[in-house]
Amino acid sequence: MSSAAPETRTVVVEREFAHPPEKLWHALTQPHLIAEWLMANDFVPQVDHRFKLKADWGVVDCQVVTIEPHRTLAYSWEALGLDSVVTWTLTPTATGTHLRMEQTGFAADQTRAYQGARFGWPRFFDGLEQTLVRLD
Repeated sequence: MSSAAPETRTVVVEREFAHPPEKLWHALTQPHLIAEWLMANDFVPQVDHRFKLKADWGVVDCQVVTIEPHRTLAYSWEALGLDSVVTWTLTPTATGTHLRMEQTGFAADQTRAYQGARFGWPRFFDGLEQTLVRLD
């Protein structure tokens, strides 16, 4: 009998932005901008850097896993028993950037966290769009 890893779920949000990848990268990696659209933080764009995202409901403990400027950013996301990874992928398009956010690691019994992410990330994308427009 094989001991397969417990099945996990993933939340994916994708959106086209009429802004170049460099501009999205700036909004994804600058602490004062992250605070505008996501949460208060002490982010530093450097592999292995540990940082916290702070919201009214609590704190998310994170650690930078991957950085490829203007292309990929990934960090661990641990909060309220959830041990997940958030990966941002930026792909240039003819009119701007295709942004893909994937959060992996929701256990089958973490329905509340999973639903919260499914509901929350599109709203964070809306905030990101507003931040990008303001940067014009």
